[in-house]
Amino acid sequence: MLNWEEYRKEIAERVKILAKHSPDTIKGYKTLSEAGNSTNHLTPKIRELIGIAVAVTTRCDGCISVHTKEALKHGATLEEISETLGVAIALNAGAALVYAARVMDAVADHSK
Repeated sequence: MLNWEEYRKEIAERVKILAKHSPDTIKGYKTLSEAGNSTNHLTPKIRELIGIAVAVTTRCDGCISVHTKEALKHGATLEEISETLGVAIALNAGAALVYAARVMDAVADHSK
């Protein structure tokens, strides 16, 4: 497994290099990342738990590292993180089921 804190630091260093060569890309990313913070409809902890679920479903190790650390910082418990992971797992299974149905549709269409 990864040393998550070290991995997070390595990513930050690479992002700094990208920012130097493509500052507008990073500026745009930051704008998107901070957009929901101004509404305060969700607590920071809930936002980070959602971030964990999305990180798992998109298979993003960097996102897992960042959002897990932030969720813990905002008081998320192991039980809350575990329930979040359950949602992510269920969603992935559901997505696979929906796309399996699409394959069945493609089979029917191509078999005509």
